[in-house]
Amino acid sequence: MEPVRWGIAGFGWVASDYMAPAIQAAGDRLVAVADPGEAAQARAAALGVRAYRSVEEMAADESVEAIYVATPNHLHRAAVEAAAAGGKAVLCEKPIAADLADAEAIVEACSQAGILYGTAFDQRHHPAHGRMRELIAQGRIGRPTALRIVYACWLGPDWTTGHGTANWRASQAEAGGGALMDLAPHGLDLTEFLLGERIEDVSCLLQRRVHDYEVDDGGVVIGRTASGMLATLHVAYNCPDALPRRRLEVAGSQGLLVARNTMGQDGGGTLQLVDGADGSSHPIDFEDASPFTNQVRAFDRALRGKERGAFSGARDLHTMRLLQRAYEDSRREGPIP
Repeated sequence: MEPVRWGIAGFGWVASDYMAPAIQAAGDRLVAVADPGEAAQARAAALGVRAYRSVEEMAADESVEAIYVATPNHLHRAAVEAAAAGGKAVLCEKPIAADLADAEAIVEACSQAGILYGTAFDQRHHPAHGRMRELIAQGRIGRPTALRIVYACWLGPDWTTGHGTANWRASQAEAGGGALMDLAPHGLDLTEFLLGERIEDVSCLLQRRVHDYEVDDGGVVIGRTASGMLATLHVAYNCPDALPRRRLEVAGSQGLLVARNTMGQDGGGTLQLVDGADGSSHPIDFEDASPFTNQVRAFDRALRGKERGAFSGARDLHTMRLLQRAYEDSRREGPIP
């Protein structure tokens, strides 16, 4: 399969530390970067790729086939619409946008342009989560009853990526929300990926317990699928990184799958199957591979006309609507305490 020629819009922490290496590891080529920041331009030059100040300029570059959008959330729409106008395929970081209206406009623009669009739910591509999906489909835990996630980190007001960029994740205008907006989309999407059905109903409580900024620093979402499977997602920006803070469980009528330290940008972690008959625990092997690299390879296959099911704008809009409903539900209790 011919290597894909990538451009990156927004060359911050995730793009330079994870996506750029993943493009190389997948056998593709990074040919251009669009970012007005001087530090980002310097990093691009160090990699020997063309540096543009705007996505519009990069989208006019005929050597670019696909654009990975990793700007702050409120800039996603402009970047994706520029890429679509240039006929480039788009892989956009989650959430799709800072608000639902922009998210709907993004998916519509890509549909009208006839280009491949995908949201970068890299957790779909972690090998441990792929094994969990296989085991669930094989009936190894019986009928699934509940999914439970703890996905937390420490993100204080003065947090920095080390690349000189401001902490836009703590800004309501730029991020659209806090820990819930940033971390919950992965859990909402993983529910559909692991179980083959999506969450339909949600309730939510938020907190601003530790950090003095305008967005939520923690939240709990409770969801239910059409068949009655329950999901509980606890997300947080107020959990010290030295503590256990990343756990994914899927319970069933005959067993339990437990993944530790699999959620995040890196590969690795552990996976265990607990037998419901005697409580015995059995380690499950899986490939130690980067979810970012696997995601790039999946996008390559979709772009080349194979296996497009891994990416769906309509599915991702459902996740975005769930996020909006979760925030709306949290506001029924008044301001975040």
